[in-house]
Amino acid sequence: MQRVLETVGCSAVDAHTAAVALVTADLRGIDSHGVARLRGYLRLQEAGRVNVQPHIQVVHETPSTAVIDGDAGLGLVVAPYAMKIAMEKAALCGTGWVSVRNSNHFGIAGYHAMLALEKDMIGIAMTNASALVAPTFSKEKMLGTNPIAVAIPAGIQPPFVADFATTTAANGKLELLQRKNAPTPDGWVQDAEGQSSNDAHILKKQGALLPLGGDREHGSHKGYALGSIVDIFSAVFSGASYGPWAPPFPAYIAMPENMPGKGLGHFFGAMRIDAFRPAAEFKEHMDNWISRFRAATPAPGFDQVLIPGDPERIIAAERIQSGIPVHDEVDEDLRQIALQLGIAPL
Repeated sequence: MQRVLETVGCSAVDAHTAAVALVTADLRGIDSHGVARLRGYLRLQEAGRVNVQPHIQVVHETPSTAVIDGDAGLGLVVAPYAMKIAMEKAALCGTGWVSVRNSNHFGIAGYHAMLALEKDMIGIAMTNASALVAPTFSKEKMLGTNPIAVAIPAGIQPPFVADFATTTAANGKLELLQRKNAPTPDGWVQDAEGQSSNDAHILKKQGALLPLGGDREHGSHKGYALGSIVDIFSAVFSGASYGPWAPPFPAYIAMPENMPGKGLGHFFGAMRIDAFRPAAEFKEHMDNWISRFRAATPAPGFDQVLIPGDPERIIAAERIQSGIPVHDEVDEDLRQIALQLGIAPL
């Protein structure tokens, strides 16, 4: 990943930062947002929508907040820069909050939230995304999958890491089903007329993803509200484009007309634990919280109750030992990228 990104013009530092973010997604089992996304980033660069040598800068700030312009850089690079600023402000003020404009797709939100764990802080990360989601009662696509991630340190227990789209399923999950030629479960998508569908290819037929909950009877209005909050915090705060004007990830899709802002938007938060209570005391109680939830009596057919972050942690432990599996189509695509750029595949 690093050699490819350097070849197209990224600095060694930025290429490494982006590569780590991508491979971390695969390591944690979020294959839809790992190395399989490399081709998409390269196409954005070829289309002139990604600046591989961005001048990222703070354009407005207070002691505890900042707005950052990503200069159309890779979101994989802009986001860690912004999270670092949030942590620096938290170190001084107790909490730090940073909104970002003029950026691009930043990979998995959890990776950026987890950066705060290194500083014994709570990390929050969210981003808006291209409009693929129909709000409750709508045929029209207005929101992105708009993920939210929160990483909370513990003591002897592993950290709590929640990382989830505000849709029933992320677009990457559809891509995985497309490779398998498999249908979607109920409640994931709807067709162009607003009717429920199980077609994993429905987005290519003017269909839409559905908010978390799937339909009104199952609480889709709550997923719609969560996605809206992410859109407002990430883009309306920062001056990025929001709602249906958010730039699409596929480079072949035309940019929306009359865009109200610059690029995609992100929002990051960092909280110093001792701004609220002694860190050791907090982490002792986090250990207790985690232990008690894991000890909850499992429902029939299940072995154990998990906490957010457990599935990814378990997969990461397995993949560190046995390696990261790569789908044949992704493997071939990576080889083609190497061939096109004149890089010898490892």
